[in-house]
Amino acid sequence: MKNEQPTLSVILSTYNAEDWLEKALWGYQNQSFKDFEIVIADDGSSAKTKMLLQRMQLEVFFPIIHIWQPDEGFQKTRILNKAIAACRADYIVMSDGDCIPRKDFLEVHYTHRQQGYFLSGGYFKLPKRISEEIDKEHILKGKCFKKLWLEKRGLASSIKTLKLQKNKEIAHFLNSVTTSKASWNGHNASGWKSDIFSVNGFDERMQYGGEDRELGERLFNLGIKSKQIRFSAVCVHLHHQRSYKTKESIEKNKAIRKNTKKQKVVWTPYGIAKETATKSA
Repeated sequence: MKNEQPTLSVILSTYNAEDWLEKALWGYQNQSFKDFEIVIADDGSSAKTKMLLQRMQLEVFFPIIHIWQPDEGFQKTRILNKAIAACRADYIVMSDGDCIPRKDFLEVHYTHRQQGYFLSGGYFKLPKRISEEIDKEHILKGKCFKKLWLEKRGLASSIKTLKLQKNKEIAHFLNSVTTSKASWNGHNASGWKSDIFSVNGFDERMQYGGEDRELGERLFNLGIKSKQIRFSAVCVHLHHQRSYKTKESIEKNKAIRKNTKKQKVVWTPYGIAKETATKSA
């Protein structure tokens, strides 16, 4: 099966976070939906990440494709475009290497996929201490997605834990009433590869701050609609610092997004197909 075209390609972004990436990969080893590949979008990690992936490939059932680029600061959009081009499936799920998916995560994305739409999921943030405590057994047994297990380890009780419930009817209701917009979220979203290519992927001028949302806004301009699955496709987000978040990148990205909305931009000349894009710009 590893040499055949998979039904889903899953892109995970990472940068020098081997411990978190390993936990995420164990989450995919535990998926109920099995016909997928993992494409690692590696924005310049050291050799430790390559060594981890070589070891994990011997321990998991799914193929791992490692797409790497030299470290030139936060260039996530650039490596994501390379990863998109490397995907073999017609349908792409995007998440991060610090997000552990619940057992039904890919099944939800697969079941809800629909022509003319992309899917918008969310995440449940975990504090640092619990993030560090989670191990392979906790992931494979699904403990780290259980409200009681998390609260016993110090998680504060909150209405946000509704994101962790497993009742499909309740999840459907919460998806329908949430005030959160069904945007393209880099940690949990999916769409057709052909649609992503139709807008030329991510705008590589953008660093941290809404770069994923901007892709979704161009998909909207293309005529693609979105569906909310934030309470159905569950993943837990492991704690980490964001040293790459700067005022300059936020302001630059806001300006690009403002222009995308105002001009109803569909195709970015700074995306996957750069030479073709430049000629047609």
